[in-house]
Amino acid sequence: MIQTPWKWVVAMTALSVAGSSVMAEIPADSPVRSALEKAEAKVAEIVAVPAGQRTFENTLLAMDDMSVTLENDTNYMMFMQYVSPDRAAREKGERAERDTVNWATELQTREDLYQAFEEYVATNPKLDGPQKRLFERTQRDYRRAGMALPKEKRDELVALRKQISDLGIEFEKNIRSDETRTMLLESELSGMSDDYLAQQRADGHYVDGVYMIGMDYPSFNPIMDFCDNEDTREKVWLDYKRRGGQRNVDVLEKLLKARSQEAEMLGYATTADYEIEVRMARTAQNVRDFYAKLRPLVRTKAELDFAEFQNAKRDETGRADAVFRPWDMSYYKNRLLQTQYAVDSREAQQYFPFDSVTKGLFDITQSLYGLEYREVTQSKGDDPLPLWHPDVKHYEVYDKADGHFVGEFYMDMFPRPEDDKYSHAAQWGMRQHKKFADGQLQTPIAVLVCNFTKPTPDKPSLLTHDEVETYFHEFGHCLHTLLSEVDIGRFSGTGVAGDFVEAPSQMFENWVWDADVLRTFARHYKTGQPIPTELVDGMLKARHLGSGIDAEHQFYYGISDLTYHSAPHGEIDTTQVGIDLLGQVEMYESVPGTRFQAGFGHLVGYQAGYYGYMWSLVYACDMFQRFKELGMMSPEAGMYYREHILSQGGQMEEADMIHAYLGREPDMRAFLRHLGLSDSHANAGGN
Repeated sequence: MIQTPWKWVVAMTALSVAGSSVMAEIPADSPVRSALEKAEAKVAEIVAVPAGQRTFENTLLAMDDMSVTLENDTNYMMFMQYVSPDRAAREKGERAERDTVNWATELQTREDLYQAFEEYVATNPKLDGPQKRLFERTQRDYRRAGMALPKEKRDELVALRKQISDLGIEFEKNIRSDETRTMLLESELSGMSDDYLAQQRADGHYVDGVYMIGMDYPSFNPIMDFCDNEDTREKVWLDYKRRGGQRNVDVLEKLLKARSQEAEMLGYATTADYEIEVRMARTAQNVRDFYAKLRPLVRTKAELDFAEFQNAKRDETGRADAVFRPWDMSYYKNRLLQTQYAVDSREAQQYFPFDSVTKGLFDITQSLYGLEYREVTQSKGDDPLPLWHPDVKHYEVYDKADGHFVGEFYMDMFPRPEDDKYSHAAQWGMRQHKKFADGQLQTPIAVLVCNFTKPTPDKPSLLTHDEVETYFHEFGHCLHTLLSEVDIGRFSGTGVAGDFVEAPSQMFENWVWDADVLRTFARHYKTGQPIPTELVDGMLKARHLGSGIDAEHQFYYGISDLTYHSAPHGEIDTTQVGIDLLGQVEMYESVPGTRFQAGFGHLVGYQAGYYGYMWSLVYACDMFQRFKELGMMSPEAGMYYREHILSQGGQMEEADMIHAYLGREPDMRAFLRHLGLSDSHANAGGN
């Protein structure tokens, strides 16, 4: 997942600036006031350029310079709300984000800056490549900002966008600060390992004979995977699907109405139409057609999966009428892994100690992309980001061919629920690759945040294979940020269409499904012995176990998101729709009493965009074919990919970039095979 501190700003990152009327609304003690004043001085310079002297450099590039400088001055402060152990720093980060975004939102409709741009348009500039793309995107941004509306309507739109920003910040804060716990006796935790229970006690989650199981991944996932007691799995699953509470449902439904009002003011039928216009899909109808094509193909596999899993449950329970429910999925997947493929997930976990996985991931990416990582173990006094916690690691990246400095990344990999730390996995692009108008080159900074099980004095952090896949996925985002060679900040790194941004990270997941690659780093944490061949073989054979159910689960999230943002005027009972869609989109029966949407963080930042995970996977699977042909560890394939995809950012149309990389039009066959469909189904749906 990609996180950007400016994600609330509607689309005009390159134009996010403010005038003196806005500054009057920013409190004197705002943590970002000096940064905003500096940016405003730059805006004044842009506006002051005489009409007859306007150039790309003193107008559009100057806007981009200002925007990137402001990001540099504010991003770290805003990021602290997600990771800082200091409550005051978290609150300061929230305030910094609110002030910055409100300021930026106000100036999406600033008339003197718009006039400066129009003066440049009047010069009839002859542009090509990224410069032309920035020009066209800026024209589109002003249209979407509402510059064609009367002044009073623009003012109304600005106020509405501030409301949208505030509601989005509140929605995410409620998820981060949620303290939902399931109270369980040890007798209700049959099947859980001694290590798991010991970790819960060590973390202070055991009082007076009661375990208080949290909703963080290291607490929640093992219950779903291994707890023999179905009632316990159901309790924990239901609590997980109620995170955020009714208060977040209320926030979300206000947010949906505000977004819909914004879209309607700009002439769009729904929020989905407004949001998807700037993505590869272009229209909400194209997304619906995408799902309509996929769902019948996947349903065949899902039906086979569901029957297999339900039979496994009936065999184990001895109940011929037992019904397979959502809280059974991970548990019976592990059961089938053991009985059908001789794969014990807990045994496999012994071969994925965090440090070994990290070394393997580093070795692979350094070899493929011609890089060298150097850990920064002592502060140099001018570190770009102060370390916010002792767990955080800092690395510098150099190009192996000529030794030039590429960028740097930070890793914060273990949970801190007591600090309201961000509880999922994501990458923040904290600083973009950028060439300023004065020729200064800025190198990128990426931050990777995950929540793997903490190491203990007796045992290292041991990752599940799913977590190894997550690690590779998120590091794929880091590489996208770090290896950008784009000069315009707006298009740098992950500055691509929202329904393509996941493709590079999804493609990198394939390395954890290759036997030869796994043997290079998967070693037992005690003995150092490589992972057994028979265990790897079983894991690979089981790759498509339950893949139809998993795909439909992704459909559920995407279709729920699309449905929420397609409701006329944003008026929708999100809870009832979520319950109804579960029974319509997936094989499961509906589960009353849930409100998954209250904890569905993608509804802020990825709004009307969750479909992009499936959409981008089409391209990820197709791009991966070159590595399959040339070899998973082929530097030739790696450098070609670095040059044609990772370095390009969003400076050209994504479809053109993909075509240039593939040397042909993309198709869906590799994607459909990835989902576990038969060759006949893949070939039928591939074009």
